[in-house]
Amino acid sequence: MTDTRLRNSVMLAVAVILAAIYLFPLYWMYVTSLKTNSSIFAVPPEFLPGAPQWETYSLIWGESNIVRYLANSLFIAFGVTLVTAVVGSGAAYVLARYRNIWIDVALFMVLMLQVLPPSLMVTPIFVAFTSLGILDYPRIGTILAISAKTMPFFIILCRAAFMTIPRELEEAALVDGNSRIGAFMMVVLPLARNGILVAALLIFMQGFGEYVYSASLIADNRLQPASIGMTNYLQPNVVTWNAIMAFAATYVTPILAAFVILQRNIVSGLTSGALK
Repeated sequence: MTDTRLRNSVMLAVAVILAAIYLFPLYWMYVTSLKTNSSIFAVPPEFLPGAPQWETYSLIWGESNIVRYLANSLFIAFGVTLVTAVVGSGAAYVLARYRNIWIDVALFMVLMLQVLPPSLMVTPIFVAFTSLGILDYPRIGTILAISAKTMPFFIILCRAAFMTIPRELEEAALVDGNSRIGAFMMVVLPLARNGILVAALLIFMQGFGEYVYSASLIADNRLQPASIGMTNYLQPNVVTWNAIMAFAATYVTPILAAFVILQRNIVSGLTSGALK
């Protein structure tokens, strides 16, 4: 019993240390947003602001058009989530239910696409979208590009959820007169909804914070998301780090709050296919 308690204590200590290391950048972002420009570079560093500069937040809300940037981020994130969920759910179902050489090849290609970095894909996507005229609607082009990036991740997660659903339920629906699509819509999707919703939430977070495709495909400042708007504080000779951190804190806090509130659902959804 003593050895078990000691092992549990050691594991807890290691987990706390790793969590502290992982969360320290977030803490430093919030602290820096409340510092003056001089105290940001103080030596030794100040881990707590002496006199919190709350007016920095008033500044970014009044001068940076952050509401417009956040609205653009939400538009892109919702669009990416919708496209990925609609297309990816069907692809994940096929990869989970049917097994032959072509399905195995398709699954291998999905796994390979997962490792391709956006910086490698953005140039051919830009050329293709320009030729097709898609960049006349840059936010739509950005949604399609980000959806292509997030699709493999969504398919892999949802495939695990579909594999936990017994085939017998679909066969019973087919015997009752449903088509294959009807069985998928009426039986499979409701049973896999937790895994799909969790995957959709993770895709939404990726779309909300995406930078590379947005910076490359959207030239109009009025249509750019918050990830691009934050760079307006990076000037050639002056960088207002406290304003950048206040902008970033305002930008990421809603996503962090949603993640904390839904963490149990996210964990259960991610492990839904673990016992298959």
